[in-house]
Amino acid sequence: MPDGSDETSPLLENGHGGDERKLVKFEEDDKENPRCWPKSRKMTNVGIIALMAILSPLASSMFTPGIDQIAEDLGATQEQVIGATTGFVVFLGLGPLILAPLSETFGRRKLYLICFTFFTLLQIPTALSPNVATLVAVRTISGFFGSVGIANGGGTISDMFKAEERAAIFGWYLLGPLLGPTLGPLFGGLIVEYLSWRWVFWIILIICAVNTALGYLFLKESYAPVILEARREAYEASSDSNTKFKFDGQDDRPFHTKILESMQRPLRILFTQPIVLTMAIYQAILFGTNYTLFTNFQDIWGDGYGFSTTKVGLLYLGPGLGFLTAVWFIVPKIDTIYNKLTKSNNGEAKPEYRLPLANIGSVLIPIGLFWFAWCVEYHVHWFPTILSTFFFGIGQITVFNTVQNYYIDSFSKYAASAIAAGAVFRSLVGGTIPLFAPGLFDRIGYGWGFSVFAFASLALSPSPLLFFYFGERLRKRFAIEL
Repeated sequence: MPDGSDETSPLLENGHGGDERKLVKFEEDDKENPRCWPKSRKMTNVGIIALMAILSPLASSMFTPGIDQIAEDLGATQEQVIGATTGFVVFLGLGPLILAPLSETFGRRKLYLICFTFFTLLQIPTALSPNVATLVAVRTISGFFGSVGIANGGGTISDMFKAEERAAIFGWYLLGPLLGPTLGPLFGGLIVEYLSWRWVFWIILIICAVNTALGYLFLKESYAPVILEARREAYEASSDSNTKFKFDGQDDRPFHTKILESMQRPLRILFTQPIVLTMAIYQAILFGTNYTLFTNFQDIWGDGYGFSTTKVGLLYLGPGLGFLTAVWFIVPKIDTIYNKLTKSNNGEAKPEYRLPLANIGSVLIPIGLFWFAWCVEYHVHWFPTILSTFFFGIGQITVFNTVQNYYIDSFSKYAASAIAAGAVFRSLVGGTIPLFAPGLFDRIGYGWGFSVFAFASLALSPSPLLFFYFGERLRKRFAIEL
């Protein structure tokens, strides 16, 4: 990219002529530099934020096996109860629009702890909901605060790990947003069957409280500008003279200007970058398909196949095992291919080198969906039917990981905003699709109904290949200065 409009450049380079301030920076092997931290400290951070990133999506689907029980208990319809999932998922996507850029102003740690504390406490009124309106309202608000792990996780990992080692770590972290909705109904089914739907939220409260406490004790700030700002203030406070310090990329603009700029950043990225917009649409279709599958499993397997709530919960392991297989065997190869292509290009890395493996996922996804659609339509034995979701899970994780790593490499310092740009569209569209899916299935059946999702994914499946060859040209043409 041209130097003047590099997407990875800092928001404000403070280096005008006549500036006599001394430069504060990380020295080689600086212990305060997150990329020089011991592996144990890095992985502690990853573990805490990964648990945050899995708990909020877990909460989004954990009560779905109890939809009928909730509707009966609160005197509501199934559609109204599903609205609690829609509100949660939509604000799970809107949250990053605000929380991701705020973390690039105030730092990651503060946002994690404040937001997840609120998310934890909101499980109390959720469990005590006296009517469906309260349930939907509180769930919607909690979705906003619960999005902090999804909003800032990619940026935090980018803070701590170099490009050539990032993909494998990121793969395990990214399991959260996908594995959470998968495991939720499995655990929720057991809780609903043997306790009650309200205990779903009491148990979420307990787990979230433990993770939040661990965060207060062990989570470290990883955003370099915030660490350097603290060092700058310490130097100036301890200086005997009136010596002033600065750090590279220091933003001296008024507070309100920085906040306004940071809040606009994700939307600017989304609507000015064709690659981000296209891949956000692709992920939105996959996200919507995922939640449509999960919210209809009870009807498909319970009503159609006569399975108990517990057995239906176990079937969510189909896509879940696909997710784990992809993370274990495919995702580590993202770094391998990236490093190999970089070496063959005389050591010059490009974000597009993250994309080759996405083509595996873009093939497996429509295959898995067509397979599932017509097995369900013709009431084929449960094993080959659920096997299709295994391959769908592999494809989904592969596409999500390659795309998220592509965002991080393209936007570096503002990786959290870039990921938020894709997440908001993904959640807005993906969260509303399940509301309309039951009507679609009633009109045309499961076969053609799920085939609609398969055709949509098929239409966008060439995008990773096209961006591998033409992505650099598009980035240069639509380069923006952040």
